[in-house]
Amino acid sequence: MNLRTFFCAALTVVAVSSQAKVRLPHIICDNMVLQQQTEARLWGWAKAGKEVKVTTSWDGKTVKTKADAAGKWLVKVATPAASYTPYTITFDDGDGKVIIQNVLAGEVWVCAGQSNMEMPVKGFGQCPVEGFNQFVLEAQKPNGVRSVKIPSIMRSEPQDDADCSWKECTPDNVVDFSATGYFFARLVNKALGIPVGLIEANKGGSRVESWLTKENLQKYTNDPTDSLEIVKRWPQWDYHRSLLWGNGTFNPILNYTVKGILFYQGCSNVGDPGNQYSERLKLLVNQWRQQFGLGEIPFYFVQIAPYHYDNVDGDWGARLREQQYRASQIIPNSGLVCTNDCVYPYESTQIHPTQKQKVGERLAFLALNEQYGKKNIIAKSPSYKEMKIKNDTILLHFIDEFGGLSRFEDIQGFEVAGADRVFHPAKAQHYWIPDGGEWGEGILVVSPDVKEPVAVRYCFRNFQLGNLANMGGLPLFPFRTDEW
Repeated sequence: MNLRTFFCAALTVVAVSSQAKVRLPHIICDNMVLQQQTEARLWGWAKAGKEVKVTTSWDGKTVKTKADAAGKWLVKVATPAASYTPYTITFDDGDGKVIIQNVLAGEVWVCAGQSNMEMPVKGFGQCPVEGFNQFVLEAQKPNGVRSVKIPSIMRSEPQDDADCSWKECTPDNVVDFSATGYFFARLVNKALGIPVGLIEANKGGSRVESWLTKENLQKYTNDPTDSLEIVKRWPQWDYHRSLLWGNGTFNPILNYTVKGILFYQGCSNVGDPGNQYSERLKLLVNQWRQQFGLGEIPFYFVQIAPYHYDNVDGDWGARLREQQYRASQIIPNSGLVCTNDCVYPYESTQIHPTQKQKVGERLAFLALNEQYGKKNIIAKSPSYKEMKIKNDTILLHFIDEFGGLSRFEDIQGFEVAGADRVFHPAKAQHYWIPDGGEWGEGILVVSPDVKEPVAVRYCFRNFQLGNLANMGGLPLFPFRTDEW
């Protein structure tokens, strides 16, 4: 055998050996966070019919399974209580072991949506994240926040894997973490003292339809599902394309065992008619819950922030926010974060507002209150309940005030209209009837330009900032009492 033949033969043996070795999806790797105290799923590929052994260091137990005819296998392992103890997991199909290290048990949340969820701690070009330097410096301290970013790619067929890896929170790594996701995880980690893992599966500019399956698109929408037709529908705005982003960016994570989903999306659906957005968001949540197969996992999402949409006084952005509020009422085990105060007055044309810490922490308030037993945390924004009209005055009552509203004077954001449907700025003030009276306590709204009011709106424009909040400092949801 000559030298060239020898080396070729050796390379062939190495190639065959590496192909025979058990293979894991990229998301199962060093530094991963497993959902604590559950039956966590681990999966991969091996030769068809091969026995695969999975051994976990926290209990020394081995779980066995066999690869199916396509070479796929999946096991469930009982995970320990959350801690900072690093573990290992060994995978062995008889042709070579694969060992992943520095595995933590904790809480795992998905960060889904479009660019305001994708926006990293370092910000985008011309779009900074407020407090950046401080957060980078704080990341030098040991903490249990880790993240894995799924590459944003389009595929015509659902993908089983994605080129990704788990990263620990360090000054070098944190700059690329989702800012909203990081501020959520940072607060949950601090409040509970346990590791938190983020799976970032999102795409800037994506519509809610971008994440629906072919079957749901065909049954409930008029969106095309053939990849060529999809490209024709959105030849330039590829981020608007339906189906393809879900196949390429979300499908690879569906076997992973998670606690819940965080979602920040909606700008690309502004202008949707009627109740279309709320119904399709409900459809998407049902789809994801079925695909994860983990029951009715929590779904916490973010109302789109004020933005001019080419006309600050238009209301199409407000109507999408209204649809998001409606979605929060029809999707079980869900919660909505209001962002009306998360934009500075000079950011009317900034689609990526700088105040991401408020957004992430408000998502954390929901999780801490509803999932982790921190019932003293005020997690919900106040919202409109009912109104009563007396002469030229409208009396308003709200829910989720938690003991009171934030101010007595200089209340901004209210408008009233008469039968002509023309809205005028209104003065608002707190009122209180000592004996409870007919209404007891609420907000009184009046405009000198409307003698016979029939409707009231609060921050129901594309870009309009109010300043009313509850005892937890959470802002009043924008609303309208009319259906015009």
